[in-house]
Amino acid sequence: MNAHWSSRAACAADTVSVVRSGTNVFVHGACATPAPLLDALCARHDLADVKLYHLHTAGPAPFAERGRENEFRSVSLFTGAPLRAAIAEGRADFVPIFLSDIPGLFLSGNVPLDVAILQVSPPDAHGFCSLGTSCDAAKAAAETARIVIAEINEQMPRTHGNNVLPFDRIHAFIATNRPLVEHHLEPETAVEARIGELVADLVEDGSTLQMGIGGIPDAVLTRLRGKHDLGIHTEMFSDRVVDLVEAGAVTNRLKVVGAGRIITSFINGTKRLFDFVHDNPLVAFYPCDWTNDTSVIRKNPKVVAINSAIQIDLTGQVCADSMGHKIFSGIGGQMDFIRGAALSKGGKPIIALPSTACSGKVSRLVVQLNAGAGVVTTRGHVHWVVTEYGAVNLHGKSLRERGEALLSIAHPDFRAELGRDLRATRTFTGK
Repeated sequence: MNAHWSSRAACAADTVSVVRSGTNVFVHGACATPAPLLDALCARHDLADVKLYHLHTAGPAPFAERGRENEFRSVSLFTGAPLRAAIAEGRADFVPIFLSDIPGLFLSGNVPLDVAILQVSPPDAHGFCSLGTSCDAAKAAAETARIVIAEINEQMPRTHGNNVLPFDRIHAFIATNRPLVEHHLEPETAVEARIGELVADLVEDGSTLQMGIGGIPDAVLTRLRGKHDLGIHTEMFSDRVVDLVEAGAVTNRLKVVGAGRIITSFINGTKRLFDFVHDNPLVAFYPCDWTNDTSVIRKNPKVVAINSAIQIDLTGQVCADSMGHKIFSGIGGQMDFIRGAALSKGGKPIIALPSTACSGKVSRLVVQLNAGAGVVTTRGHVHWVVTEYGAVNLHGKSLRERGEALLSIAHPDFRAELGRDLRATRTFTGK
């Protein structure tokens, strides 16, 4: 590749000038959010009805500010803090969809993309950029959009796997040299620590792990350093996995899919994590329709899928994407991996959550989900449920047995009330 590729760089305003009114645009997300291009796009006031399809984005979301909804319509396929208010107020849209199904929206033409806005690494000697920290649905967007524009960032890690983008595919770009947005670990709470201990006890040597981001997954990972021959096949991971690799607990030796390598679709963490994945052939990034395909997941042994929830009712229905009608995150890959783990030989699908919310004032285990709450994991798919008060396996249990099992791991302050409400329902009467 010509060493002077950067001579073709344009300014941000010129780069986003290709976006027209009434078009569909994909926006790269998480740590790969192309903030300078989004800022330049939002500096325009000559657009109308531009749909921006994206997963969770990092940093501010100027396209979703009040008063811009006629110009830009955000469409979250999985959302985060910057978009929650806009969705709740009806100024932005949310699509409930499995993470594994998102690339298919673009590949099938169901959502035809006019423009993909990406953040990528500089081109290598062969003329290929890398999608860096987020392959997920960005690969499909890059392949199907009529026009690809990019922020080519000197500090974007060059990652391995099925996540390359030919430099010649990029129609216009800006050249930057800025740090990626980092996600730092929060101090561990006592409740998270206890849940971490209980979940870690369920993880056997030789297990293949899938985990999300947050206090509970971090608490689990912290307690796995003494395990042996763990593997990673996940939709995403953060800094704690680096700790396990350095401790020798993660070898990926016993995996069937991607033996010897960590398989992921995106990452979210700090510069330490970015440095770890940069040009590391033992970490491979793939589109999420492959990493999250249950037929792929199940091939690995002892898949342990660790996922969280906002509420779970006493029949085992799991709400993980909303607080009542208010969208909090999305379906994501929870169902993909819960089912994939269940089909894996020796696998353990796990839903882990604190027993209470609102500083202990509200039980997360409820007789009935809040009005408007979405069921992400059905009671037919749920297996292990863990709170700080214990771990129970609901698989194969009747509704009555499930209710009693979940009562046993509810917060003691709520068990009597939950028990009375439970036994007041006809489904649970009798012994």
